[in-house]
Amino acid sequence: MRKLAPHASSPDELNTLLDTLEAANWLSAERFIASVVHKKAARMGITRLQYELARHDLPKALTQSALKDLNSTEFERAHALWLKRFKVPPSNAQEQAKQARFLMSRGFSSDVIRRIFRHLPTEK
Repeated sequence: MRKLAPHASSPDELNTLLDTLEAANWLSAERFIASVVHKKAARMGITRLQYELARHDLPKALTQSALKDLNSTEFERAHALWLKRFKVPPSNAQEQAKQARFLMSRGFSSDVIRRIFRHLPTEK
């Protein structure tokens, strides 16, 4: 609303425009949620996506419904992000902690992060 307000001559005109956009399905919470999830799911875990969507005051039922499908791919997405960022297993505990913090900051759960480190090849 704040982005369109400078272009409307009155609040009534703005509300009419928003109603028209919603009626034409150009503006909907479902489409917005789907767009955010599609755009950010490869780089973020469910926790971070929940936070991102909560910032926009969207219906929780829609948000949880959209994120429910991502549970099954959480490990694969986290592992792909880890491979892209680090490529090689950590050589010591300090390096592993650094890598784990990176994944946690992206919203992946500690269980998923532990699974990633368990499945990494060990250096010989």
